[in-house]
Amino acid sequence: MPIFRFAIAQVNPIVGDFVGNLELIKTACNQASSSGADLVVFGEMVISGYPIEDLAKNESFLQDSAESLANLAAWLEANHPNLDVLVGLPLADKNEQSWSVATNSAVLIRAGRVAGKYDKHHLPNYSVFDEYRIFNSGSDYFSFEVKGHRIGVVICEDIWQEGGPVGHTKAEGIELLCVLNGSPFEISKADTRVQLVSNIAKKYNCAVAYSNLVGGQDDLVFDGDSFVVSANGSLVARGKQFESDLLLFDFDSANHISAITSQSVEPADELWQIWHALRLGLADYVAKNSFKSVILGLSGGIDSALCAALAVDALGKERVFGVAMPSEYSSQHSLDDAADLARRLDIDYRIEPIADLVEPFDKQLGLSGLAAENIQARVRGSLLMALSNSEGHLVLTTGNKTEISVGYSTIYGDSVGGFAPIKDVPKTLVWELAKWRNRIARELSEIEPIPENSISKPPSAELRPGQVDQDTLPDYELLDALLELYVGQRKSVSEIVALGFERELVSKISRLVDSAEWKRRQSAIGTKITAIAFGRDRRLPITNRYR
Repeated sequence: MPIFRFAIAQVNPIVGDFVGNLELIKTACNQASSSGADLVVFGEMVISGYPIEDLAKNESFLQDSAESLANLAAWLEANHPNLDVLVGLPLADKNEQSWSVATNSAVLIRAGRVAGKYDKHHLPNYSVFDEYRIFNSGSDYFSFEVKGHRIGVVICEDIWQEGGPVGHTKAEGIELLCVLNGSPFEISKADTRVQLVSNIAKKYNCAVAYSNLVGGQDDLVFDGDSFVVSANGSLVARGKQFESDLLLFDFDSANHISAITSQSVEPADELWQIWHALRLGLADYVAKNSFKSVILGLSGGIDSALCAALAVDALGKERVFGVAMPSEYSSQHSLDDAADLARRLDIDYRIEPIADLVEPFDKQLGLSGLAAENIQARVRGSLLMALSNSEGHLVLTTGNKTEISVGYSTIYGDSVGGFAPIKDVPKTLVWELAKWRNRIARELSEIEPIPENSISKPPSAELRPGQVDQDTLPDYELLDALLELYVGQRKSVSEIVALGFERELVSKISRLVDSAEWKRRQSAIGTKITAIAFGRDRRLPITNRYR
């Protein structure tokens, strides 16, 4: 049987940018065609971007999606009439018996026309996904031939569920199963995907081409990492992570696939993946929402240092602005560490003291205790927002997942900001990432971006004399272990106590987590890297007496 060449195109679409997304698709098609490809496979919903949420209920949005498909078909007929193209997009569904009005579809364009369509069968309704809310489920199967080879099509969640369209591959005689994906990054998820697909390939004796999106979309990051597995379950090649890419393969049979482009089959180490997920999430949020620069408070502590280093990697030093805002309780070493960080990163840096701004509040209201501490944070937040308004920056809030979990922040103070780069990064991981980033700098013979003192000193909000975080919180390693069980694994207090933790401590931490829900509901979005991130992954009522 003749060999055919296929391409996987992982591109970075923007939700609703039909014109821009079509240009990305056309560029990839040009490249695939010039490389001799017979077929090019894109990711899920590539024409519209993904996820589209309630835009799926907007009739004009669905019309624009259909028109973009027609425009693409006409362009392919004029420019690449022999190239088959598989694209994902939302299409209007005329099923008037359903609340939803659209389908999540894959379409084959051949010789300038739509030659077939597949609607996603399994609609995820967990974690960040609400597809039952916006889409109708498909029930038909779709396959086609290229040079005598039978090609099947499914979409993302369809491979994560038993049976269904994947179970139909043997009956259809499928040799290559193409999977269009919009699969967000999570720590360790890449290995899970490969193992899942490898098992499917062996079970159904067909090769599998897994094509994923890449890029940041609000709090999600699609990591690319597209790949192909042969029918014996072996990994043939995989694409780049966190970058657009085009992979080419020659297909002889389900067990005879060769990669034309030389790509690694080994993923990068975990800290590299996390850093680049955070970097891409921040970079794309800034770019896709048309911000010119970012501004953040530099306290001399580890969280703001990590966020600043991340911002420089994501945006370049010219677009990052740091502000130190010392109070009467700020230590000289914290000011020195903030200045050292700014020098290492070579970013714009200014000092805006807050003591004279805080004094009128204290004097007029007679503040003391926690109220006096919080007003310092709120003055700092007001300063950053004023600079944001006057100079056009996006304010980054620098809180980590551990602090956000237990409400260790001041609402309208240090929680002020439009994006939270490390919102899903536990405190212990913050330190790991800082050390990792400095090690990478040493290996490249560059200046370490993060001062060692910011890494090694005890963390403190410095809102009162001699304050350190452990005055009110347990050791961070213990706290993060508890939070992983209570938040990440949804275990009850009794279940955690049964694992050997002290009941009094577990009860205290669970109360802190539960009572901070109202703060989290008002917090900025930030890049998701764990299975259970605050936001769409974990939705609890604010008014809630269940313990």
